[in-house]
Amino acid sequence: MLEQAATERASDIHVEPLSDRVRIRFRTDGVLHEVSEVPISLLRPLISRLKVLSGIDIATRRIPQDGRFSVSMNGATLDIRVATLPTGHGEAAVLRLLDTVRGPLDLRDLGLGGDELERYEWAYYAPQGCILVSGPTGSGKTSTLYGTLLELNTPERSIVSVEDPIEYQIDGIKQIQVNPRAGLTFASALRAILRSDPDVVMVGEIRDTETAKLATEASITGHLVLSTLHTTRAAAVPMRLIDMGVEPYLVASALTCVVAQRLVRRVCDECAQEDDGDVSLLRRLGCGDAELADARVRRAVGCPACANTGYRGRIGIYEVMTITEEIGRLVLARASTQEIERRALADGMNTLQLNAVRQVLAGRLTIDEMMRVIA
Repeated sequence: MLEQAATERASDIHVEPLSDRVRIRFRTDGVLHEVSEVPISLLRPLISRLKVLSGIDIATRRIPQDGRFSVSMNGATLDIRVATLPTGHGEAAVLRLLDTVRGPLDLRDLGLGGDELERYEWAYYAPQGCILVSGPTGSGKTSTLYGTLLELNTPERSIVSVEDPIEYQIDGIKQIQVNPRAGLTFASALRAILRSDPDVVMVGEIRDTETAKLATEASITGHLVLSTLHTTRAAAVPMRLIDMGVEPYLVASALTCVVAQRLVRRVCDECAQEDDGDVSLLRRLGCGDAELADARVRRAVGCPACANTGYRGRIGIYEVMTITEEIGRLVLARASTQEIERRALADGMNTLQLNAVRQVLAGRLTIDEMMRVIA
């Protein structure tokens, strides 16, 4: 199962008990698909084996548990996180596969470029400030933060991170794993970090009011703070912080940049075909005749190289909002998300939708995939 998942570049394996069988599903390029099934009689020995490998108590079946283990496969080391869940038909397990040899990617490999990269670089090369990356679960926020840390990781900077969990080990960065049972939460770890003379602080996720206040206060006292937040658009982040209990004046003075992102499946170069069909949707999204004349719109077909899905690999779609003085005044006035977004667009921000359309015109993204993720 692990060999097949590694070959297919799966990020997750779902072992799910049904009434009469055990279903095995892989998440490849962000989409789940069923790959096999085994008799229900094999569920308990399969789950027990995973528990033994990952250091989980095999005698406990009524509560969720998690652990991790590593395995060498095809010359690479896979770090595998295991989470078990009790269900009505027995214990289920989800395995997250991390390629420790490949490690975190460069920001440009993630799809960040052009005006968006220029705006983002201006923010993370600043000596202080708060940068937040937003998006739904599985949109690549942590990968963007890791890519940023790689850019900042020099002998002249002291970088400390607090994460749950630590997905990739990066030499030169002090990485802390949260442990709520021992009292080590994001907030308590952040307080300790700020006493250890850091230049850059990465907080895996802002989950509560205390962490939000500490992160914003740290960014106005000479630290560069990076973190993530769950919102759908960049313009929604300031109001989300205020709703969490952070004072508007603190949000306006601390925030320097907000990045919203999604992950989309990249069309397979081996089998993609030119799409001469209806491009009226692109016209409705603002594409003119000149842009469509030079467009390279393609559609997914499917071949052995992409496991007949038509897609191979993923790229990020980004919108980067710089917090200007005008946006800061709107935040102080508790303006709506729509007002903040209109001001950001006037300041030159490109929306997620616009950047997705650009990827379609460049032939990296299909219209169907754009509508699945961005619409």
